[in-house]
Amino acid sequence: MPHVTFIHGIGNKPEENQLLGVWGRSLADNLGLDLGAGGITSTMIYWADVLYAAPDPDVSAYESALEATTAAVDATTNPGPPRAPDVDEAAFLAALAAKLGGTLAAVQTVEEVPAERSQGTNERVPLPWPIKKAFLETFLRDVHHYLFDTEYSPRPGTTYRVQREIRRRFVAKLGEVSASRRPHIVVSHSMGTVIAYDCLKRVAECANVDGLITIGSPLGLDEIQDKLQPGWTRADGFPHEKVSGSWVNVFDRLDPVAGFDPLLANDFREGGQNKITDINEQNHGAWRHSIVKYLRGPRLREALSGMLGA
Repeated sequence: MPHVTFIHGIGNKPEENQLLGVWGRSLADNLGLDLGAGGITSTMIYWADVLYAAPDPDVSAYESALEATTAAVDATTNPGPPRAPDVDEAAFLAALAAKLGGTLAAVQTVEEVPAERSQGTNERVPLPWPIKKAFLETFLRDVHHYLFDTEYSPRPGTTYRVQREIRRRFVAKLGEVSASRRPHIVVSHSMGTVIAYDCLKRVAECANVDGLITIGSPLGLDEIQDKLQPGWTRADGFPHEKVSGSWVNVFDRLDPVAGFDPLLANDFREGGQNKITDINEQNHGAWRHSIVKYLRGPRLREALSGMLGA
């Protein structure tokens, strides 16, 4: 029977089993794709505790359609932007901030559409600048600490080398899946797409999988691609070493993480040929990065169902 391995994205999260439940319920909501009912097992690669002191206790807020705004990215508790110890890291952060700042500005234009002209008006999310700033700083910190393998202490007495620890968890979780659980599909969101790609392309110990789904991914950004070398090239960036089947990339053009360059097919080719299927899953409201909204999308569900043979 099939298996799905999920990996979450930026920001703090509820504890692992609660988070897995949220993702499963979001997929199944409103006569969607019910993995358990179809005999499809699932696990979650959890890494929030590598960067955050304690899990987010407010599961209901996370599961709501407003996920990842004031609840998950709180300006009052946000740790602030990362410190760049050298010029190269400072340049990396500045370039990412400029690009993501542009997509956040696009979100602002959606907020300013009069209510009577907007779709899904009951779920429009006013995002004041402090929340946008907190989101941007959270993204920059999480992606920087992973790609530069920063040493970080999320709580007293615990220190991680961020990339090494998260890679270890990714490899271990995939290794726990029985060879009989096929097809095995990795479904990743946000910063989780960078982790999944990095491990599947650049970590020899990683187990093989049958397919990959990236959701709201920043992998189209040049700055991130540059940090995935050696391994990534535009002509041969597809992770064929570990992914035997297809890669589906799902995006919303107003997603502030994916919006600057949402299309991945031209950046991760195999032998110079496009192999990724890019799918525009247009969400609603001002906040488009929500995994809950993406998992409720019909095109994402259709793609995952097809990959699972469900």
